[in-house]
Amino acid sequence: MASKTPLFHLYGDPPDDGVFDFIHVETIASRSSINDWIIQPHRHRNLYQILLIERGSGEMQFEAQTMAFAAPAAIFVPPIVTHAFYFKPQVTNGWVLTFTEDSISVFANRAQQSFSPLAILTEHPIIPIGDDRKSTSLSYLCSELFEEYSLACKGYKVTIHGLLAVIAIRVMRLSERLSPDSAVTLYPSDTTVAKFRALVDTHFREERSIAFYASKLSMTPDRLNDHVKRSIGATAGHVIRQRILTEAKYQLAFTMEPIKNIAAELDFSDGSHFSRFFSQYVGVTPQEFRLKGGG
Repeated sequence: MASKTPLFHLYGDPPDDGVFDFIHVETIASRSSINDWIIQPHRHRNLYQILLIERGSGEMQFEAQTMAFAAPAAIFVPPIVTHAFYFKPQVTNGWVLTFTEDSISVFANRAQQSFSPLAILTEHPIIPIGDDRKSTSLSYLCSELFEEYSLACKGYKVTIHGLLAVIAIRVMRLSERLSPDSAVTLYPSDTTVAKFRALVDTHFREERSIAFYASKLSMTPDRLNDHVKRSIGATAGHVIRQRILTEAKYQLAFTMEPIKNIAAELDFSDGSHFSRFFSQYVGVTPQEFRLKGGG
């Protein structure tokens, strides 16, 4: 059962449902070498990962499938999917980028672009990189991201968001150019949860009732709730609530929209109701969250 697979934030760390605008970068060797070059089966509830394999090879477990990979290649891991890595010891290295979806959607929203490279990447978890020039370019971008992330100099937050967006788009373009014969296609292991999340993304501003989403999926509310909980270890109500909070955090951190307007856009009866809701689940008031620059 998927629910028995450990849920982590970063591998080995407990889940963090409140994480927002999160970007992390490390080398493959830094974590795998202390675990005998094996990353055991696990899932991330709300994190995406892109791995760049610069050297070496190995196998990847992706739900029930086991797939081989070899450098140079990129690997994409969406949330909730059970995955594991068995790297060739002492040889394999490259980069692991871990991030929340909102860390990329910030750029799409500002540019008024509706596409998401993540939706396209989900179709092909392993993307061979046949062009040495493209592989070298991605390696350079990842090393620059690591340097900016590690040094945390003035302006680094803007820089790491930009570098991450460029890397994701470059990998997306490589994925789109794959021929059907060379691509390993991922079919969602749980289409019900995928459809539920898509409905929440469309309707979360005006609909918070589990019954609404259950009816769209031709299910009872209890059945939907049980199904989601078994699949991702969280209730349907939690998914709806977290989507509302993510949007609220984005508006507070990246716009100067008055809090009362944000409350109205998210269909709260007034600013005080929104503030109580936000404080209950985030631990600070909307104003405090904004003053801290998004936490």
